[in-house]
Amino acid sequence: MATLLINKKKYTIDVAPEMPLLWAIRDVIGLTGTKYGCGAGACGACKVLINDEAIYSCLTPVSEVVGKNITTIEGTTENLQLLQKSWAEFNVPQCGFCQPGQLIAATVLLNANANPTDTDIDDAMSANICRCGTYPRIKQAIRHTVELKKLQK
Repeated sequence: MATLLINKKKYTIDVAPEMPLLWAIRDVIGLTGTKYGCGAGACGACKVLINDEAIYSCLTPVSEVVGKNITTIEGTTENLQLLQKSWAEFNVPQCGFCQPGQLIAATVLLNANANPTDTDIDDAMSANICRCGTYPRIKQAIRHTVELKKLQK
């Protein structure tokens, strides 16, 4: 038995400790926003936040995240919500498959750097693959989110 805190809600699940967090989130708990892409930590589709740091949930066993705060794409943080708004405004997704991981990576970036340069954005997003090639719109949406945050102050 493992108790996970996902999106500020506790879930007690009966799974093997070595089960990848991705499968616990999707198949056991039923939060299907986090995607399976490659299973090797190479595409970024499965990223979630663990204590506000992005991790590959396909590579992380459930036993490593017990007692930690897990945020999926279904969760809410200030930056994640603003990014989702910008994503919609700039029509970022085409197929949408990579977008949960893209949004998690962008959230981590803005949590660490309130005013990233284009190079900072490129570096932060480089571990996420978008087969549709929406990288220019992703960058626009991140820049727009930075401007939205400035207006809120």
